[in-house]
Amino acid sequence: MKYLSFVFIFVIVIALCGCSTNNTPAIVIQTDFGLKDGAVAEMKGVIFKESSNTRVFDLTHEIPAYNIWEAAYRLQQTAPYWPKGTIFISVVDPGVGTQRKGVVLKTKNGYFFVTPDNGTLTLIAETMGVASLRQIDEKLHHREGSSNSYTFHGRDIFAYTAAELASGKIKFEQVGPEMPPKVVKMPYQKPVFSNGKIKGNIPVLDPQYGNVWTNIDTAVFNTLKVKHGDTLHVEIMHLDTLVYAGKIPYAKSFGNVPEGEALAYQNSLMNFSLAINMGNFASRFHISNGADWNIEVRK
Repeated sequence: MKYLSFVFIFVIVIALCGCSTNNTPAIVIQTDFGLKDGAVAEMKGVIFKESSNTRVFDLTHEIPAYNIWEAAYRLQQTAPYWPKGTIFISVVDPGVGTQRKGVVLKTKNGYFFVTPDNGTLTLIAETMGVASLRQIDEKLHHREGSSNSYTFHGRDIFAYTAAELASGKIKFEQVGPEMPPKVVKMPYQKPVFSNGKIKGNIPVLDPQYGNVWTNIDTAVFNTLKVKHGDTLHVEIMHLDTLVYAGKIPYAKSFGNVPEGEALAYQNSLMNFSLAINMGNFASRFHISNGADWNIEVRK
């Protein structure tokens, strides 16, 4: 009886504090705003006003200014680690105030992405699939009093719409008119094996250490049939210009080569990558990233 009484009291306490009844999906925000001013805090304020129970998290606010491609990659990198139903807001929006469309994408595995349709959804659409795509009806989903604000849709439209969805004030079908399930896509080199070499793209750099991350996944890389300790021939191109060419050992981790030496390895996402043990590969060899930075690898 004492045990049952304790359980009853515990359930009542949990119910009163709302801890067990908050099924509101989390919102995760990504921007190129940085944290030097109040822009991110304004977006969060709008969300909490509309949906006070919503948990709001930061993906990053350090996307390089206007870099839609890196925004696309960070969404692909991060989203699979969050629970299904999570709502992502991505605002890297150099076309704000123009005719580019604001959309909400629902993926086939149950995630939501609120963003301008400007290429940001390129990789998410490919990896998670498009279950449905709706254009945000800006007349209905526009923060009150902001109809004459044309340069901060992150706050006035995207954060506001995401909060409406999270709170249950609107259903996905009420976001706006349904669009064909095709998003604006940025062209890039997909990983392929041909004639004894792999071609791929350098979508992003490890910003802290200067490691060069590629989109060459394990399945494609394994077509080379290499083992740790083998030497690889690597070439990196920006557009049609050869920027780097060298022979690099394939290693398990950084400490398997001497300090200051280059290595090839599988990063935490199990993609082929380049690094310098206790150094910065990108800085030393003047490597950058983007849809127009490509790599070739062969034995």
